[in-house]
Amino acid sequence: MNSNHEELVRRIHRDLADHYDEELELELEDHALDSILSDETGELLDEEKLQRRRYFRELFRLQGELVKLQSWVVKTGHKVVILFEGRDAAGKGGVIKRITQRLNPRVCRVAALPAPNDRERTQWYFQRYVSHLPAAGEIVLFDRSWYNRAGVERVMGFCTDEQYEEFFRTVPEFEKMLARSGIQVIKYWFSISDEEQHLRFLGRIHDPLKQWKLSPMDLESRRRWEEYTKAKEIMLERTHIAEAPWWVVQADDKKKARLNCIQHLLDQIPYGDVEHPSVVLPERERHDDYARQPVPDNMIVPEVY
Repeated sequence: MNSNHEELVRRIHRDLADHYDEELELELEDHALDSILSDETGELLDEEKLQRRRYFRELFRLQGELVKLQSWVVKTGHKVVILFEGRDAAGKGGVIKRITQRLNPRVCRVAALPAPNDRERTQWYFQRYVSHLPAAGEIVLFDRSWYNRAGVERVMGFCTDEQYEEFFRTVPEFEKMLARSGIQVIKYWFSISDEEQHLRFLGRIHDPLKQWKLSPMDLESRRRWEEYTKAKEIMLERTHIAEAPWWVVQADDKKKARLNCIQHLLDQIPYGDVEHPSVVLPERERHDDYARQPVPDNMIVPEVY
């Protein structure tokens, strides 16, 4: 009996380890490979080992707080919109993955809208975003948002001067209206240097798993660095309002940017602990007249591994 209990505990621990391996898999995408962090002997440098350990410890702690935040949002009916803006390769997607990784997708969801179609281009500019706004007890993360008009559309000439100015006249009122309706709006700009974006683009070019992230628009944005900088400066100046202020995340260091952003996000919402009833696993019912039917061999996925 005791050995069965010990085996059960071991299996639970293994399952937990598999769960946290998801984060390690994401780190592989970021090229956090031991070979990259090694010295000439192939051993991880002590300081780098320590930094990675600190990063994972803090990330898992913050993700635990995000789970608490989620429970509070559901209980109170709070509504949250979080906008993530920044240059291509600034790390927006990385922090969004870490925020949503442990959360219920029915509570916390991501809106990453494609370019507008012909019909949407004739609508009120904000119309296609409105349908993605949260109901009570929901968090919505916009991976790019209505601020496309102030950035890529302006720089690439996808909107007229009149549309551009109308955007700036409308967006403060739009966000104030959201705030009055009970939606908390949090806006992040991920800031990276010219040199860092250059390195990240080179990394994507030479990584077959990431080449899909480089579109012709991304490459053109690299050439127009200064135009994007001017557009960003105007955007921050004209849309930084008390009801929905901008927050700038220094993002040259991906890991620090993730931790700083998540910690800041937690600080913006007055969440607290939510009591949950104790969970008791019920005994499974068994019936003598039921026999499990075997699955036909031709329906089983081959066990290649």
